[in-house]
Amino acid sequence: MKAFFLFVLLGSFAGAASALTLSLPEVAQRVRSHHPSLKAARLAIAEAQGRQLGAGRLSNPTVNYDFQNQSRVSPQTGIVSFDQSFPLTRRLSLEKTLTSQLVKAAELEVRDVERKLIAEAQQQVVRLLTLTRQKDLRQQQTELAQKLADFAEGRARAGEVSPLDAKQVRLDSQRLRVEFRLLEAQGVSLLGQLKPMLGLRAEDPLTISGDLPPMVLPTVTTWTLRPDYQLAQTKIMAAETDKNLARANRLQDVKMGLFASNEMQDVPGTGRVRTGYFGFRFSLPLPFWNRNQGAIAEKTATADRARLERDALAIQINSESGTARKEMETNAAIVRETRENLLPLAAEQMDAMQKAYESGQADLQSVLRSRDQRLQLESSTLDALRDFHLARIRYEAAVGKHAPAAPVTPEAGKPLP
Repeated sequence: MKAFFLFVLLGSFAGAASALTLSLPEVAQRVRSHHPSLKAARLAIAEAQGRQLGAGRLSNPTVNYDFQNQSRVSPQTGIVSFDQSFPLTRRLSLEKTLTSQLVKAAELEVRDVERKLIAEAQQQVVRLLTLTRQKDLRQQQTELAQKLADFAEGRARAGEVSPLDAKQVRLDSQRLRVEFRLLEAQGVSLLGQLKPMLGLRAEDPLTISGDLPPMVLPTVTTWTLRPDYQLAQTKIMAAETDKNLARANRLQDVKMGLFASNEMQDVPGTGRVRTGYFGFRFSLPLPFWNRNQGAIAEKTATADRARLERDALAIQINSESGTARKEMETNAAIVRETRENLLPLAAEQMDAMQKAYESGQADLQSVLRSRDQRLQLESSTLDALRDFHLARIRYEAAVGKHAPAAPVTPEAGKPLP
């Protein structure tokens, strides 16, 4: 029996040790290291690197052997030849450059996925933290309603107020408890959506610690290091390289070869005679009928489209960052105005109405209405605070704060030092 209890105790400690506790600033790193979609997306880089290994190489040479047996009119002949194709243009170097740019594009695609997933997880954490504060607010209101209900029931037993007032206050207290349970249900749903983003199963314990950070507008940051913008730049360079490669393919590879022959023939009266020869051959394809015009036109259009897509993305990013910053400013103003002006008045009014009710100078409906007004103001303040931080996360995602990309130079397509 002791061994059984020891096993249960150790199991409980192991379960407690495996529980994950995260704060809002720690979410980004957790998403980078454990999000299953990111793990799969990173294999796209390995795929591009694999294609890079086989690019820019000469085609394999060929070795041929021809044999012809002796006949009445021809000797026995054996011919060995070696042939190799060589490009007349910069095709091989362009292929290497193109695959290098495609590896960079794959890295930026993964970085952009990381940017989006981090923002999505952070928004879920902000909603959970706001929900916790909403639950605390409902708990406080429930305790106040309980005290008012106890007071009303005492006065009802003394015959000073109607028993209906006591029942109304008790009903209001139960309503707040139901709202608290509904918020708990929302928390379960949000946690269920967040866990897969952190690499957790549904049964794995997760605790979100800390609180929402202070309302501080982030400094204005350039968005040119956002990974999808750098990806658009890289696509332009890759399209230009691909266009140059199409032009290089106007001339097909030349073929050069060496060959050697050994001949043997039986001559009457002379015996077996051996001869042979050695030679060189050269094959040059003439670009008479096909100069790859179709591929060149296609790659030119692709490069023009990549530039237009880059410009459209720049407008979209500028709109996203500007809109998110305006939302932060608006919600911050709402929170400050409510906290500094409206909430003190609502609290003062609620206290005054409750004292008036206790002294018999106000009815119960006025007390409940003033308390609901304060609850609504406090809840709206939390909603505005939540919307501020959601907009802040969208702004940080718009400028690529948590997943910046190294800038690339148009000439070489390599990261700047």
